[in-house]
Amino acid sequence: MNLIEHPLYLKDIQKVESQTLPWEKLKDKSLLISGSTGLIGSFLTDVVMYLNQVYDLHCKIYALGRNEEKAKVRFAYCYDSPFFVFIPYDVNLPFVRDDIGDVDYVLHLASNTHPVAYATDPIGTITTNIIGTQNMLEFAYAHHALRCAFASSNEIYGENRGDVEMFDEKYCGYIDCNTMRAGYPESKRCGEALCQAYIKQKDMDIVIPRLTRSYGPTMLMNDTKAISQFIRKAIAGEDIVLKSTGTQFYSYTYVADAVCGLLFVLLKGEKGEAYNIADEESDIMLKDLANIIASSIGRSVVFEIPDAVESAGYSKATKARLDSTKLQGLGWKAQYDIATGINRTISILKG
Repeated sequence: MNLIEHPLYLKDIQKVESQTLPWEKLKDKSLLISGSTGLIGSFLTDVVMYLNQVYDLHCKIYALGRNEEKAKVRFAYCYDSPFFVFIPYDVNLPFVRDDIGDVDYVLHLASNTHPVAYATDPIGTITTNIIGTQNMLEFAYAHHALRCAFASSNEIYGENRGDVEMFDEKYCGYIDCNTMRAGYPESKRCGEALCQAYIKQKDMDIVIPRLTRSYGPTMLMNDTKAISQFIRKAIAGEDIVLKSTGTQFYSYTYVADAVCGLLFVLLKGEKGEAYNIADEESDIMLKDLANIIASSIGRSVVFEIPDAVESAGYSKATKARLDSTKLQGLGWKAQYDIATGINRTISILKG
């Protein structure tokens, strides 16, 4: 079953549509989305295409991605729509298109986002977050974008120094920058700094949604994050494999809440500001997350030593909980706690 045809998935989209957001800002507008086939980008695309139906927005999406065949399968339902254009593209290359006029909103969502990618493609991890960001900002400037959004990460906060329980947007924890694994958080930090430079030097309107560990039915099957591995095991009806002591205490966000938060930031956020997208009801230790998923399918949690590649890509942070008070001030509120989000993900992916 195509995701868009699953009743639970459609309800997730409708939940976003029901939010008190100024959808009129998308009327007759255009969005350019890098990373359109990823976890966040694909759900966002589905939401906007649904909004087009409900509100007759005529909002056009330019969807960027590296794999056209994958896009044709994922977006088969809208691939021939006049409001959807897929463009094969590697964000590390300059993006010059004479056939595209002004674009109203540019969202840079493309990034390596899981441990094996960090470990096997550390150069690509960094360049996508820095060079790719600059390419998107240059395109946005040349095409007179009203606003840009740079999808940042909870990883920019580094390790909790033990002085706070929750990270607000001004927190800055420890990162050992002289390591391979630092490439992801440091390049996200640099991407944010680059956004501020473009705001100052070119007077661009840019906002920075900071996503936390996101999951959901749009997850990629090659994603090696722990939660993604747990979900794949659950779908297969197998024991959940834990590859650490599981005491890491993190924030998680169901994809519908993450995309809803992204839209709140895009449509209501203040220029130059960063916003945490997270919900305290979904903060959980990794071992407890594993147990919740195992219990939901009647299986057990087993321990396994990770291989060298996986281990090299793991986050070194042991506690990273995000404070979303600032985003809630815009009117956003999470709709799914961790147990609900996990159950929906498994149900949808099982078909």
